[in-house]
Amino acid sequence: MRILGRRASGARDIADAAPRKKPRRWLRRLGIAALVALGLLLVSTAVNAALERAEKSSIPAYGERVPVSGAALNVYRNVGAGQPIVLLSGLGTPAPGLDFAPLIRELGGLDVLVVEGLGYGYSDMDGPPRSNENISSELHEVLAKLQVRQPYVLAGHSIAGFYMLDYANRYRAEVSAVVGIDATIPKPGEGQVPEPEPGFSVERALAVTGIVRAVTFVAPGLLDPDSDAYTDDELHRMRLMMSWNFGNPAVADETARLANNAAALRGVTYPSDLPVLAFIADESDDSSATKTESARNLLANVDRHEIVPLQGHHYLHWTQSRRMAEEIRAFLGSGGGQPPAS
Repeated sequence: MRILGRRASGARDIADAAPRKKPRRWLRRLGIAALVALGLLLVSTAVNAALERAEKSSIPAYGERVPVSGAALNVYRNVGAGQPIVLLSGLGTPAPGLDFAPLIRELGGLDVLVVEGLGYGYSDMDGPPRSNENISSELHEVLAKLQVRQPYVLAGHSIAGFYMLDYANRYRAEVSAVVGIDATIPKPGEGQVPEPEPGFSVERALAVTGIVRAVTFVAPGLLDPDSDAYTDDELHRMRLMMSWNFGNPAVADETARLANNAAALRGVTYPSDLPVLAFIADESDDSSATKTESARNLLANVDRHEIVPLQGHHYLHWTQSRRMAEEIRAFLGSGGGQPPAS
């Protein structure tokens, strides 16, 4: 009986000890899985970096890089004998010089410039804070260095609405007209938010590790323009530049400053003598009426203005470039692009 008792006790000890081994096995497996995942991530990062270097060395860059304030902006220019018109992209557009390609083609004959801000296209990916003032002064410096004939037209998509409003008030004499492409109208909140500080960026990590590249390869339709107005080469290059530029420091800083840039424009309107043409994306929902009303309020003091709703989504120049070019030419030709009276 004693022997049986000891055996029973020993069995209980073994039974008690057995479960304690399982957590160690799971921890070991998790550790191995983590190491494998880290190894794959490092390999993916190295392969992505090598591919990016090879792509940038084999594909000629478009445009001309112009030094400004310790950095460089890239400018794509389709020189024509007509009115100079400066195109500014929306937030995070990876390759503005390609994104605007359909509209550039339709504006043939005009002197069309696409100025890619810091963080866009072939411009530098970092630089001074992305405040309204810095963005406007950089644009002004670029246009002066390129000796763009004055006065010129500013045409901007989405968030460029902030910067055109700021620029037109700083450099009124140099601007003949403004064209908004579903341009964002500042809606200041209750107040400013803290200034952004450098830190870890999930978006940049996705690009550096090659995840963005993988998505553009496996499902290009998720990122390609919803349009048949682009060539295969343009689409291919835009995918590559999305992989290169996604989540870069300049765009991250610009995004973090949206609230403060909006607050800085509280109560600011366009000069009353500056012609403004505003295209509004009519998406057949309540947002279209809201955007139209906001545009009316912003332009109430402007003597010569037109608001043109166009069927389509936010990126109107993907699908409505021909109609937009017709409207722009008509607006400029009817006095909308004349220099201010002296």
